[in-house]
Amino acid sequence: MDTKEFRRRGKEMIDAIADYHDSIRSRPPLPSVEPGYLRKLLPQSAPTQPERWDDVFKDIERAIMPGVTHWQHPQFYAYYPVGFSYPSLLGEMLSQAIACVGFSWIASPACTELESIVMDWLAKAMQLPKHFLTSNESGEMQRGGGVIHGTASEAVLVALLAARMKTVRRIQEKDPCLSAPAIIGKLVAYGSEHVHSCFQKAGLVAGVKTRTLPTDDEFSLRGESLKRAFEEDVAAGLIPCFVCATLGTTSFCSFDNLTEIGPICEANNAWLHIDAAYAGSALVCPELRHYGKGIEFADSFNFNAHKWLLTHFECSCTWVKERDAFITALSSPDTTPAFLKHAASKKGAIDYMNWELPQGRRFRSLKLWFVLRLYGISGIQNHIRTHIKLAKKVESYVLDDSRFQIFVKRRLGLVCFQLKGGQKLNGELVAALNASGKIHLVSTEVKGKVVLRLVPCSPQTEERDVDFAWQLISQTAEKMLWR
Repeated sequence: MDTKEFRRRGKEMIDAIADYHDSIRSRPPLPSVEPGYLRKLLPQSAPTQPERWDDVFKDIERAIMPGVTHWQHPQFYAYYPVGFSYPSLLGEMLSQAIACVGFSWIASPACTELESIVMDWLAKAMQLPKHFLTSNESGEMQRGGGVIHGTASEAVLVALLAARMKTVRRIQEKDPCLSAPAIIGKLVAYGSEHVHSCFQKAGLVAGVKTRTLPTDDEFSLRGESLKRAFEEDVAAGLIPCFVCATLGTTSFCSFDNLTEIGPICEANNAWLHIDAAYAGSALVCPELRHYGKGIEFADSFNFNAHKWLLTHFECSCTWVKERDAFITALSSPDTTPAFLKHAASKKGAIDYMNWELPQGRRFRSLKLWFVLRLYGISGIQNHIRTHIKLAKKVESYVLDDSRFQIFVKRRLGLVCFQLKGGQKLNGELVAALNASGKIHLVSTEVKGKVVLRLVPCSPQTEERDVDFAWQLISQTAEKMLWR
């Protein structure tokens, strides 16, 4: 494909993408294919000779689309949102066109510098603590800063590795005879019983014990629970090292109590990481910033702009109070080859390869830059407020229907509810709704109770969509209750 054909085919693909989103309501949000469907539609081996673009293009609709779960469908209410907008898509296109690998400043100065700038923009828009800024108003470098990771899972692991290194060094300063492996074997990381599973995965990778703690009636980790766990583990000869607090858990969008947890972490030299993957976006709205009360205690804070901030996947925004903690844990002068060293490092240039696990990295900041400029903070606020308004309407439907009950207080855009009549009935209700091909949602489980989750996800979701969804839920429930 030469430049001339690329111009032609690229315009065709732009039209196809626009048509896909304009007509997405005509597709079922959840595919009905069985595992292995695609192998039956594609050859067993790659073609020996080049194929025609027209043939490839036809296979998109013939083979790929039947197996796509349409996350941008207005009737997609499962999990949490995944970001999409046309400005972000244009940023992705430009990033892939430039095709740089921005592991260091010199590898692509604009890639590095735009990232630090947009991360500062976002921190200011969310009113995060100033120690998270890369530079101050005079342009001078600060001790902290922001980096765009691939996912919140990566951020949790990076923060845990930094906490592990910081704790090992602190203890070795007191007792140089203790080896790093001996210390690491005693470290413990903590999260609530509703912490994301990436927390346990991070512990496995880092070789650090993990412990999940009971929560209160609103599924929030409280200071008393954490303090008790610290005391128990210290008495057993273990070392509290890391706490992963969650703002907006996956199951219930519950919030751990940072104002109670933070001082306990400080008093015990434990790193506090905040995982706000979904809920963090809400901090751009002044009326929602109370959800972030206590963030000032955090050593690191992360949220996924690729969830609720209209930005495509792999845009997980992480801020750290002391950037050296990341750099020390993830790099060493002895392990940096000569071909990666450059003179600008001595002038304070950032090499983001030392702030994350992968060395290679894409020009992720372009899409976020486009979104921030073309929507403005006000446009992003309107998007978040619209989803919350839609969730409130669903909540009102549940409260007005005596057959249903709210399971836990609605927070932000997530409504958790149940059909009265037992757990089996709720499981069957979710299955029936998804089998209808008209809406898609998922359930969660806690202490044997099946709970339905409904969260507006698509930028296209409107009041008529949630009205339709509730009508379908109501009608399906009625059939089940009278069968």
